[in-house]
Amino acid sequence: MQKNILFIALVLMMTSTLQLKAQSAKQDSTYKKYFIGSTLLLLGNFIPDDPNPPKFFQLNIGYRITPKDAVSFEFKKSVYSWPLGIPWGPSFDAPGLNYPGHARILAPTLAYQRFWWKGVYTSVHALNAFEKYTDGENKKIGNGYTLYLTYRLGYQLKFFKNRFFFEPSIGFTHWPIRTNVPESFKLVENKWPKYFGWEPGLHFGFNF
Repeated sequence: MQKNILFIALVLMMTSTLQLKAQSAKQDSTYKKYFIGSTLLLLGNFIPDDPNPPKFFQLNIGYRITPKDAVSFEFKKSVYSWPLGIPWGPSFDAPGLNYPGHARILAPTLAYQRFWWKGVYTSVHALNAFEKYTDGENKKIGNGYTLYLTYRLGYQLKFFKNRFFFEPSIGFTHWPIRTNVPESFKLVENKWPKYFGWEPGLHFGFNF
């Protein structure tokens, strides 16, 4: 499933070749203070015959403090069965390398975004994951908490006089706080780093 999501992300990023105006000046009539959106990674929910469907949902609500600075609240939920630090490649989501069960997360997230030049931006996201662990028979075996910090580099594309935007990005994630992981999950997770690189971002939204 994750390989398919990465493929979708790469295709969308490579085909986004429109030369559009970047971040608005405050006096621009198209400047909007608020936005709402999500991510195209939702398409991963529709991959047929996926053995580990993500059941992924994301909603973003944001406020532009200035034309160059924005803050947002993101709410996410999903299910995953692979070790957090396992890199892209043949091992990712491979049989025998996943958890002996699943983790379900509800994750309120705070983000800050800074535009530097035209549409180029960096952002930091603090995702608070409240996790429910289940075994291979879908029986609950514990609850946990993980703080994920993600640092992104991306570019904003604008459409229809700044009514809509699309933000392809790449991110680096690590988790400085992780508590109450079941021992059976730890045995799998300890084989991999406590960070994940090259995480695609495909945010889109509506300005108002």
